[in-house]
Amino acid sequence: MIKELEIREATLEDLPEITALYRDTVRAINSRDYSEKQIEIWSSGADDTEVWEARIKDLYFIVAEFRSQIVGFAHIKKGCNLDGLYVHKNFQRQTIGSKLLRIAESQIMAEGYEIINAESSITSVDFFDSHYFEQIKKQKKSYKGKGFAYSIFSKEL
Repeated sequence: MIKELEIREATLEDLPEITALYRDTVRAINSRDYSEKQIEIWSSGADDTEVWEARIKDLYFIVAEFRSQIVGFAHIKKGCNLDGLYVHKNFQRQTIGSKLLRIAESQIMAEGYEIINAESSITSVDFFDSHYFEQIKKQKKSYKGKGFAYSIFSKEL
């Protein structure tokens, strides 16, 4: 557990660290559950800086910092949808994801919603289960021509 964690809203200056964290985490952590080709395609999403800039500008987007290093991030879209939650590959299982999730849930409640929804990779199913989410369904979607299995979760706040 990290005690010196600071959570704040993301800025455009954070973009290089955010995209590097995304790429590295997908390659190191999600590679347990997805093929090499899927990981290559998925992690290439870090290169689409316009999408990341729009997320930072338009969404509720928070980062977790430890000693001036971004070690996690989360963002919400369309009011009550957790659109992304990633924790640095070297900082897994240290409550960072849980803290980011609690703040996201608080933001969603503050906006008047009573439910949080999330799409999750296979890798994150246990995380959402441990935070009292209900798995609504399992699906596959196509991203850059490759199929990806994922789950849809929901939780009453």
